[in-house]
Amino acid sequence: MKRLGLKLSLNDPRWGSDKQDRKPQANEGKKPGEGPPDMEQLWRDFNQRLNSFFGQKNRPDGNGGGNGGGRPDLAGMRATAGAIGAVIALIWLASGSFIVQEGQTGVVYTFGKVSHTTGSGFNWRWPYPFQSDETVKVSQMRMVEIGYRKDLKNKQARESLMLTDDENIIDIQFAVQFKLKDPVAWLMNNRDEEETVRQVAETSIREIVGKNKMDFVLYEGRDKVALETQQLMQHILDRYASGVLISNVTLQAVQPPEQVQIAFDDAVRAGQDRERQKNEGQAYANDVIPRARGSASRLLEEAEGYRSMITENATGNASRFKQVLAEYQKAPGVTRDRMYLETMQQIFSSASKVMVDAKSGSNLLYLPLDKLIAQAAATDSAAAAARAASQAAASPSSALPAEVMPQVEVSRQRDSRARDALREREGR
Repeated sequence: MKRLGLKLSLNDPRWGSDKQDRKPQANEGKKPGEGPPDMEQLWRDFNQRLNSFFGQKNRPDGNGGGNGGGRPDLAGMRATAGAIGAVIALIWLASGSFIVQEGQTGVVYTFGKVSHTTGSGFNWRWPYPFQSDETVKVSQMRMVEIGYRKDLKNKQARESLMLTDDENIIDIQFAVQFKLKDPVAWLMNNRDEEETVRQVAETSIREIVGKNKMDFVLYEGRDKVALETQQLMQHILDRYASGVLISNVTLQAVQPPEQVQIAFDDAVRAGQDRERQKNEGQAYANDVIPRARGSASRLLEEAEGYRSMITENATGNASRFKQVLAEYQKAPGVTRDRMYLETMQQIFSSASKVMVDAKSGSNLLYLPLDKLIAQAAATDSAAAAARAASQAAASPSSALPAEVMPQVEVSRQRDSRARDALREREGR
């Protein structure tokens, strides 16, 4: 109105009077501001200002665009109404534009029914009342909480208390993270979207918990319960066509009810002590039993080795006796001498005494006792090996050490008469 130059003032004394044909006598005796305004004159002034704004000239009648007789200009009114309508139409069409941000989807309704969806960026639809729009955040990760609200201390007992398969009550608080995969289904198939997801989550976990034991849910089965709950939720929401994609189910707190928490902790500690004692007993058994089995196996092997040794020795002695018997039958005298020499060799090799024939000796006798004692010690250490070798294959040419040979010869000369007497008895 200021741009058109139209001023409306109740204090203007010229209200209601014609600018060109004023009649002073009509306003005589009246104070300024008294009397009603002249509406026809106001309308003519408005049309005149509007025509001048749109580039139209006043008519030559001098009435400011009005016809004779004071009637309003119909052509000017139509032009004014058309301009105002055009401006209103442009504003109405511009109201149909809207912008969709990145990560959102625009849903356009035509008379309340979904017609199409739009992507991110600048979009346009028919203005109200033909069409309307709504934006949905499809990339945003949403979350609902079951059993608590914002804080684990703010528990919701009606949601968190559940019954297990072994008829025990358990308190579970968990959170469900999800996002949208179909914005149209999310808007049109759900009355209260987040409440629908919360109820489906509560129903799913009650079904899963009701199929398992309390100890399984509390300890080793927490991950399995969360995974099965997520799968069951997705199945139910897909059947409802809710347009929701479950991303994760996180168990925040799993515990028995507060009223029995102390007794349950005692039972858990008792069970842990039982398992500890069982493990200790099993460890002791695992240590003792293998050692006992090893000792038994060792004794069995030693007994088997001793039996084999005795058997082989007996077999060897019997075979040796048969061989000696065969040789004795061929040459009894030679065999007797050989057996005698072998026996004396075995005796003298393990003896520490020295036998000297004084009759054939001189007054001066040298005995290397230190060497004889040292050699006797060495002979004792090798006695077992020498004994086994002599039993396997003895020969009359077995050599004695150089220091012992003179003494052996002396002992042979002393025992020659005994051997001769033995031969005479055998000849008889």
